[in-house]
Formats: sequence, structure tokens, C-alpha cells
Amino acid sequence: MRKAAVEAVACLQYGCNFLSELMEEDKKEPESHPSAQLDADESGAAETPAPSDIPAAGVLAGADAEKAAMVEQAKTRVAAVKESLIEKAARPAAGAPGPPKAPVKKKEEGPKPIDASHHPIVKKLKDQFDGAVIEAVEFLGQVSVRLEPSRIVQVCDFLKNDEETSFDYLSDLTCVHFPLRTEAPLEIVYNLYSIPANERIRLKVGVADGGVVQSVTGVWPAANWMEREVFDLFGVTFSNHPDLRRLLLPPDWEGYPLRKDYPLEFVENAWTERHLPEMSDVQIEQLQQRRAYGLEILSVPEERLMREIFQGGKEVMPKDK
Repeated sequence: MRKAAVEAVACLQYGCNFLSELMEEDKKEPESHPSAQLDADESGAAETPAPSDIPAAGVLAGADAEKAAMVEQAKTRVAAVKESLIEKAARPAAGAPGPPKAPVKKKEEGPKPIDASHHPIVKKLKDQFDGAVIEAVEFLGQVSVRLEPSRIVQVCDFLKNDEETSFDYLSDLTCVHFPLRTEAPLEIVYNLYSIPANERIRLKVGVADGGVVQSVTGVWPAANWMEREVFDLFGVTFSNHPDLRRLLLPPDWEGYPLRKDYPLEFVENAWTERHLPEMSDVQIEQLQQRRAYGLEILSVPEERLMREIFQGGKEVMPKDK
């Protein structure tokens, strides 16, 4: 880019110098020598051109025409050089780095969990139950305490009957499945609330696959159906539960749908073979095609029969007595 600009400037300077020389030559008057003037006078009218040899008005002589053509050619070259310089200045060179980009603004980091070992309730639990508290963290004002599974009933009873912060309300009891945790992939979560003190706390207990946890229905009777739901959808067994059985699915259903390793699509298992009507090969192929194209499964009467869970007067899912 720099070399091309230097050559263009040199060419432009050459053209300007050539034009200036031509203009100076036009201004100069030819020098007349005495002997030459004498010879011209002696020749007189003998060398005077004929009227037919004189060019018409507006028509240049041969030397003047050649000079004018050279001037026009020089002007054309100068104009071409100017245009090329303008184009190169407006167009960046290939591979040349562009203008610097604005610095990327880093995203502000969000809140992170902090240690809650010095929280008053956590201190009270550590003093009352030696070795029961495994971990205590606080996130956005919510205190979470991880406990030993064998001490869950004792801790819940203590928190409910505490005079300062009586957690008299079990707002929720649920479960979370962590497949990558080999020792305790299931985690029972207790969300407690103190109505008098307007205080909340969360208790967590890790359970192995097929493990057993003590029921807290003796502390909060509302835990009855919550523990049944966890048993139904996660497969966690609660000891000392007054009526531990499935809540949403049929009693002989196989598998636990809220685990992360449970398939999301339609499942053909032993329950469907026992309770759903048999379908011919043609009906099965039609059903598979409809599922592949995302069509409505319940579009024909034969497929609606698959949704009927009561056959021959038998209650597949008995009501609560």
C-alpha cells in the first residue's frame, strides 16, 4: 500500500512538472539573430506562403496540435492517478487489521453460597446434636443444613418444639435425584417454616438407592401424603409410615418416573401388557407412525382404548379408603 502511494505521487509530480514546462515554453518569445533577420528580409515575398497553405481559423498547426495532445494526455494521467489514490484511501487493504474492537464487558458474577456454620440455628443444632450436622450453607438468605439420615426425626422434633423459633409448619417435603452421586443419589429435602418467628430453614438427607429413611409423620402429620408421593415417584422407603403405598400410579406399576434415568417416551412394560388391550400388527404400526410424526395418539377409537385403565370391573388403581 505504501509503495503504490509513493509511485502514484511521483507520477503526479512528473505530470505537473511537464505541464509547467509546456506553459513556460509558450510564454517565451523566439530569439531573432541579426543575420537570420537579414536573410528573411532578403527573401521577402518569395518565401511568403500561399493563402491556401494558411490553416483556417480555429485549426491548429502541426506543432501546436502535437503540443496540445501531449498536454491533454498529461492531464488525463494526472486525473487517473488522483482517482486511484482516492479509491485506495477509501478501500482498506486486504489483510490489514481493522479498527480495534471495543473491550468485552465481563458479566457480573451472581451470588454464591456462603458458609452458615455461625448461624444461630446451626449453632444450636451442633450444640444439641453432636455430629448430626454435616454441612450448613446460606444462599440468598436461605439456610440449608445437611444432616445424618439417622438423626432426622430427632432434629425435626427439636426444631418444632423450640421456644425461640418454633418450626411448626412443614411447607414441603420432596426429593431430588443426582445420578452421578454413587453413594447417595437420592436427597430428601424438608422445607420448614416458623409462623411465629417468620423464619425458614431447609434440611437435607442423603439416601442410597434402595435405602430407608425414618418417617416424620409423628412430628408433622402433613408429611403423610408427601412421603407417599416421594415413595411413588422416586422409590424412597419411609420407615414407621402409617400407610406407605403409591399415591399417583397403580400399585403394580414398575419404575419411578421422576428419576432422571427414567425414559421420557412411552414405555411398554409389564403393566401395559397386563392391563391394556392387545393390538394387531397393523394397529401397532399405525401407532408408531403417528408418534413419529407427532400426531395425536388418541385420534381413533381403537387407540382410545389404551387409555382405559378399568377393564372387566377391575379397579387397577383403588381409591383411598
